[in-house]
Amino acid sequence: MKRLVLFLAAACLAPAQSPKAPTIDQALSMKTPGSPHISPDGQWVAYTLSETDWDDNEFKSQLWLARADGTERFQLTRGKKSASNPAWSPDGKWLAFTTERDSKRQVWLIAPRGGEAWPLTSDEAGVGSFEWSPDSKRIAFTSDGPESKARKDRKDKYGDFSIIGDDYTFSHLYVLDVPADSGTKNKAEQITSGESFTVQSFRWSPDSTRIAFSATINPDLGSGDTADIYTVTLADKAVKKIVSTPGPDSNPVWSPDGAQIAYSTANGEQFHYFKNSRIAIVPAAGGTPRVLTLNFDEEPDLSDWSAEGIWFAALQKTSAALFLLDPSTGNSRRVLGGDGLAILGGSFTKDFKSAAVLAFKPNEYPEIYVTPIASPNPRAITDNRAQYAQFTPADREVISWKSRDGAVIEGVLIKPAGFTPGRRYPLLVVIHGGPTGIDRPMRAPDRTYPIELFAAKGALILRPNYRGSAGYGEAFRSLNVRNLGVGDMWDVESGVDYLIQQGLADPAKVGAMGWSQGGYISAFLATNSRKFKALSVGAGISDWMTYYVNTDIHPFTRQYLKATPWDDPAIYAKTSPITNIKQAATPTLIQHGENDRRVPLPNAFELYQGLRDTGVEARLVVYQGFGHGITKPKQQRHVLEDNLAWFTRWIWGEK
Repeated sequence: MKRLVLFLAAACLAPAQSPKAPTIDQALSMKTPGSPHISPDGQWVAYTLSETDWDDNEFKSQLWLARADGTERFQLTRGKKSASNPAWSPDGKWLAFTTERDSKRQVWLIAPRGGEAWPLTSDEAGVGSFEWSPDSKRIAFTSDGPESKARKDRKDKYGDFSIIGDDYTFSHLYVLDVPADSGTKNKAEQITSGESFTVQSFRWSPDSTRIAFSATINPDLGSGDTADIYTVTLADKAVKKIVSTPGPDSNPVWSPDGAQIAYSTANGEQFHYFKNSRIAIVPAAGGTPRVLTLNFDEEPDLSDWSAEGIWFAALQKTSAALFLLDPSTGNSRRVLGGDGLAILGGSFTKDFKSAAVLAFKPNEYPEIYVTPIASPNPRAITDNRAQYAQFTPADREVISWKSRDGAVIEGVLIKPAGFTPGRRYPLLVVIHGGPTGIDRPMRAPDRTYPIELFAAKGALILRPNYRGSAGYGEAFRSLNVRNLGVGDMWDVESGVDYLIQQGLADPAKVGAMGWSQGGYISAFLATNSRKFKALSVGAGISDWMTYYVNTDIHPFTRQYLKATPWDDPAIYAKTSPITNIKQAATPTLIQHGENDRRVPLPNAFELYQGLRDTGVEARLVVYQGFGHGITKPKQQRHVLEDNLAWFTRWIWGEK
């Protein structure tokens, strides 16, 4: 009896078990860090923290400051509108950022240690991107500029309309002198003009007298192949094209002495969507470019050029790293990340001796880290992982298997807390978009599919990096060329078969879902596979011809299928889910934004009506006012709840 009393007393004193997963509202309310920018002297890091404003139905970001040693952090900006893109002036006196506090997006300034922020620009059209001059005296920015008198007169006479392919507004460079204090208002000077090009990315020269920029012939996304590299001299506004090769050339970066410019290039590739881009350099005065990264088998994301060499970031399977490229030899070496830390973005101090990065470790939430460069030792200066302290979330691990054609496929397997080997679990496949997206073993708030809640219900979740995914080299990204849908289905089905063969998955309880390209693959599974009990198609393609004639990126289809529908209707039919609609048998949830230009809404109606006519249960939800992504918390709440209800019904048999 005494032992029983002691046992009961201990049970009463034991803490209540932590909930395994956040609710949908808790997940949507989690804060997310981003855009780390380290001060020139390395003492402070500015970054954004996104929070959920349920009253305004928005995700809002504000600027925060943290000491580089992690001893202090505090919120710097407040207000009803977001503050984004923090950028230190090179002298460390100001922090610039963008906000829409006065309706249009403008550049504002604030003193790093606090005080009132004040607007630097008052551009009629609003500011695109911006950058400080190295001498801290000016800021350059892009803008569409004021509406022309001709356009205003046309609206007055005819009302508003647009002429597709022949009615563009061109973006140009502007430069503004930064006043000494907030009491002075300066007017921006337009540096480039005309309708021969529209400005994209740009960088100041080290001596603050020139700007290098990339530009396309017009702002149509289909004209991306026409991007070339230019320079403009501020004193006389003289523009010179210095790179003009087939395919896009973009993202110019000056050498420290201002004599050369590095840039990203397709290196003349006609079909470049799935190919590696390269880093090349060219004399700043013009001349013959020299391509450097021919032996680097991934997409190098060009960042900076220091005395030590050219810096770039790149994916490395499910990780990511920072590399240093020797411009004299073309050789590169990994400096930071790619092992236990995956780099998502960051910045350097003025002397390139330290960096602040947004990064994650496996099974952890992304944090802001600071590290010296010579002997990397990253330390987190934020603690966003604390948001998970009250939960027992699922575990993530990277697995691999062979697809039908022998291709090795990796994926992230998410196991519920308390996973028991030898037990068969329901299996849900969550398919990323892209196709050059990638899934990685990090924790993040659920914003489309309730992964943690699925795991808490006792499901395994597989996130496959199917062929075409980034991080695995050019040959792997090319495996779904003229094989879209078909090869992707092989990769998903073989992953399911592998987990069934391992005794982990219940073959009678398998579902799949995905958004964008993941939605397309889910739609392809709906009409070509019988392995699934339920499917969810988010903003997915149902018919490549329907997609091709409606989308805002026509080259995508032409490049991956290497034909137009008029040239090769057979390849469009082979890779379109709608072709085999009469084979469909799987209950399918379809979710789509009303104003989606990337994957236009007719794709959703086509699949929905085809399933209905075939006698397959289907549900179509159209989110009014949204484009390709559902970006507001209340509507995301519905996306999550609808998917939870759909798979709870069809996989677990619960209503």
